[in-house]
Amino acid sequence: MGCCKRANSHCGRKWKLHVNCLKHGLFHHPQKMPQANKIILLLLFGRYVFSQEECIKSIVGSCDECIMSGPGCAWCTELNFTKPGEPEAVRCDTSKNLQERGCPNDSRMIINPKSALYIRTNKPLSGPQKTENPVQVQPQAIELNLRPGEAFTFNFSFKRAEGYPVDLYYLMDLSYSMGDDLKNVKNLGIEILKKLQQITGNARIGFGSFVDKTLLPFTDTAEEKLKKPCPAKEKQCQPAFGYQHVLSLTKDEKIFFEKVSLQNISGNLDMPEGSLDAIMQVVTCVDKIGWGDSTRLLVLATDAGFHMAGDGKLAGILEPNQETCQLDINNKYSKSNTWDYPSVGQIARKLEEQNIQPIFAVTKNVSQIYEELSKLIPKSEVGVLSNDSSNVVNLIVEAYNKLSSNIIVTHDGLPEGISVTFTSKCKGGERPSDKGICNNVNIGQEVIFSVTVKAAKCLDSNFSIGPLGFNEKLKVSVKTRCKCECDNQDIVHDFCNREGKIVCGTCSCNPNFLGQRCECSVEKKDEVALKAQCRKDNGTECEGRGDCKCGVCKCHQTEGGQSYYGPHCECDDEHCEKFQNKLCGGNGTCRCGECKCNAGYEGSACQCKKSDESCVTGETVCHGRGKCVCNQCACERGYKGIRCDTCPTCELPCEKSGSCVECKAFNTGPLDKSCDESCSHLKVTVDEKLAKRDCQVKDEEGCRMIFSMTPQDGFDRYYVNVLKDRECPEGPNVGRIVGGSLAAVALIGLLLLILIKAIFYFKDLKEWKRFEKEAQRRQWAKSENPLFQKATTTVANPAFTGDS
Repeated sequence: MGCCKRANSHCGRKWKLHVNCLKHGLFHHPQKMPQANKIILLLLFGRYVFSQEECIKSIVGSCDECIMSGPGCAWCTELNFTKPGEPEAVRCDTSKNLQERGCPNDSRMIINPKSALYIRTNKPLSGPQKTENPVQVQPQAIELNLRPGEAFTFNFSFKRAEGYPVDLYYLMDLSYSMGDDLKNVKNLGIEILKKLQQITGNARIGFGSFVDKTLLPFTDTAEEKLKKPCPAKEKQCQPAFGYQHVLSLTKDEKIFFEKVSLQNISGNLDMPEGSLDAIMQVVTCVDKIGWGDSTRLLVLATDAGFHMAGDGKLAGILEPNQETCQLDINNKYSKSNTWDYPSVGQIARKLEEQNIQPIFAVTKNVSQIYEELSKLIPKSEVGVLSNDSSNVVNLIVEAYNKLSSNIIVTHDGLPEGISVTFTSKCKGGERPSDKGICNNVNIGQEVIFSVTVKAAKCLDSNFSIGPLGFNEKLKVSVKTRCKCECDNQDIVHDFCNREGKIVCGTCSCNPNFLGQRCECSVEKKDEVALKAQCRKDNGTECEGRGDCKCGVCKCHQTEGGQSYYGPHCECDDEHCEKFQNKLCGGNGTCRCGECKCNAGYEGSACQCKKSDESCVTGETVCHGRGKCVCNQCACERGYKGIRCDTCPTCELPCEKSGSCVECKAFNTGPLDKSCDESCSHLKVTVDEKLAKRDCQVKDEEGCRMIFSMTPQDGFDRYYVNVLKDRECPEGPNVGRIVGGSLAAVALIGLLLLILIKAIFYFKDLKEWKRFEKEAQRRQWAKSENPLFQKATTTVANPAFTGDS
């Protein structure tokens, strides 16, 4: 009970579940409490999940930084815990390790805050008898003090109460095809209310209706059609409308009958209706509808699909739905023709926020559409209506029983940085998930959910936990334990050279003083500049291996008892490579992390005797392409093999060697005068024939030199074998060139003449054809000139014989 007594100073007169008490299976309250009640409360309200202690920390300099490094980290406040030269960071470790290093096993000496649960409101669950305000959730309010990174688990109970009130809002499609259904609903609504009264003893019913937006292409906007959108034979028809709230939730069946009896059918053009517009208003107009602390049911009765976000663009509506109540003084949706339809996501979120459970009572032809919609909305059901809605009573009762018996626990308003998971012993809830599930829960049956909460950072926030479809919630207040609660004294201390105060076992120095024990007076010097002198390449102060005292690193001792050294404590003689478990193989000394081998030994750990027996390649070692280390070739520049024989990635320098080959083989080229000096890396020979032709390079005169290259020992050295005869291009044939040029010119001229002649010919032919066509179109007059008179006397020449 000692742990509970210590906790008493923090909890006052309030219930408290403390981690140390949980370890011993105890539950504490200032007043005495029967042991049976303690056990029951422990089972109901909490258990702590312990993980294996581990402290993974970066460099820390204070207690606060330590406990924020991870849930396994603790801080030792013992003044003389650190040895001379040790950093304050050694105070941060697991509790077990700190005790092993000599820190007293005392909660005042080892600061290791744990998560804790405080129960603020804890009304008992309602019994089997009906009550006016039943309690179905326990506890009702808690406060969690969480250690960042530490998971804390507690239990949350739910029990369905007898006589829990039910609010049912009947939302009906009044398009023309629903005429028969409206007639039945006027009578069936009363039967629905009576049935719910029998189940719960406390039920209310309301009514609303909808059609669609009164804009093209959804509704005929002709004036006479807006007034009477029904066919001409229909006498009772109300004007077109989007959504109208008819009756708030009431227990009076007579008022329901009267109000619904006054409703008439209406109409529109297209098949989908404005269902989502209507649902959004029913959900957001809480006061108008009269939703209470109850099981909230929304029954949507329709025989058509629904318009959704984006469809409003067909009517030129671009403003998205604002998710607010917009009923005018006549209880009609005033923004129907201004705001677009809501999206399915908006509807699902608002239904969950208001704990409203939809029941889609639809005809068979559209049931598949609403089945898919139901998958996107938690706690919703789909029922198939008969042609005249006569089965709606049984449909609603069945859906209500199913919704009420399936319990889904989730969280609301979860702040950033907090994660919550649920588990239960019910089928479907065995594994941790973001929702706790229990199906087929009967009235009076209690189910327990395990809730695990984890804070990833320091915060102070609130959220709630509760079953969907019920207004009762567990209010959770979360605070994080990010500060060390040490017994500090507000006085200067001898431990800090009377120039500072003790804070969680370390010195908090006065202005102008610094150092582990405030031993350095900076006077008017720049403290930042002094500390910068202790950082190598702007890294960690003294490499984390020493303390910066007045701009100079005072190095700590290593684990082996020696000291770190160097201007920034960067060196030590204990961390060199080992061979056969001996530092530097026992054949050298470790200096600043590197092995300095004794005479006759080599290798990174001085593990080998010096020898090049296996590396000798004639007069060279490793063909001059590597070093012999531990009697093995360590090749360089891409060479491979036991003795660096080959180079898979190397290419023959054909082009680079062209000038040297020309001067050495043919005594020509730009390097003729400096050939021996510039080309000493090549040994060139000339042959009549070549077995292989590695390179073909043009010389200064354009002749092609053909040669092979074989590597010598070393880098960039080659044996070159050159073909004696170069391949030079033949001189030009002047006669053939001149003759060919003249023939080409003549041929081109002839072709041009033929082309010009052809152009003129086709042009003349075209003109002739056009002339003939015009001639055919002419119609010559065949009548005689009326002024012309024939001769009256004809005289024949007797001497004319007919010869010309």
